[in-house]
Amino acid sequence: MAVSCAWGGGDDDGGRLPGAPVGVTAEAGSSTSVHVMWNAVSSSPAVTGYAVYRDAEKVKEVPGGERMTDVVRLSPGTAHTFTVRARDSEGRLGPPSRAVRATTPAAVAADRSAPSRPGAVRGRAVGGRAVQLSWSAATDDRAVVSYDVYQGTTKIHSVGGSQTATVVTGLRPGTAYAFTVRARDAADNLSAPGTAVRLTTPGTDDGRDTAPTGFRAAGHRADGAYSLDLSWTPPRTDGVVTEYQIRLDGQPATSLVYGGDPPRGRATYSFYVGREAGVTHRVRLRARLPDGTWGGYTAERTVTTGED
Repeated sequence: MAVSCAWGGGDDDGGRLPGAPVGVTAEAGSSTSVHVMWNAVSSSPAVTGYAVYRDAEKVKEVPGGERMTDVVRLSPGTAHTFTVRARDSEGRLGPPSRAVRATTPAAVAADRSAPSRPGAVRGRAVGGRAVQLSWSAATDDRAVVSYDVYQGTTKIHSVGGSQTATVVTGLRPGTAYAFTVRARDAADNLSAPGTAVRLTTPGTDDGRDTAPTGFRAAGHRADGAYSLDLSWTPPRTDGVVTEYQIRLDGQPATSLVYGGDPPRGRATYSFYVGREAGVTHRVRLRARLPDGTWGGYTAERTVTTGED
């Protein structure tokens, strides 16, 4: 998923509208969903979101770091066209991408049988930020509609059921990955994962650019107990961060997972650390990146309970 060029249309203040997204694809994920992907748009002012349209009607607005989404609640056996438009920080929409078509398969009654797992999964690095994966087709009592690619437990890619190979981009140099592939049928039954393919991308990445920034920590007392109050700015990534790991006094303390829309600006979190005053704690955190790996840790902060 490469970066596209900005479109040259200007406006009254001499700025440029975001370009039309390129590389747009749409593949049915089940009888009621379509997976839409596109390349990132480079623009000044920066792109802060993408609007996804189905049959000329806007159905999704996603953050600027995302480059794919699932359009759900569709009718089975129906053809749709999809376009994507980039929105900049001033709220201006660029021109639409070229339209792509996808048809959801017909509904199947009482299908509770999952496809077989994909076999002969293989892969190779094709640079520091991409890998090529291939597999043998899964089988199903009706039909395989799509394949989902996972890095660890994170779904990072999806292709149509007729494909048995893909290129996954947006990765980090010098990073170890474990990819698995799962098959999906029209009833959304998901196969067991195929054998994991372990690859390390060439190059180096010390993780500093993937750490949350502006990390701060303070304490407060309420009802006779002390809590730590954390705040930070999410790392700049090719996607949305939904999970963080907090490390307290050198040990993993808790994980923070956002089930809905994660913070796009400054994030905050508080957690209990005990009732004793005068205890000094060391705290830092890291983010699980959209490629399924953990990013770098923030700088460590020190907080003593009972002190302002």
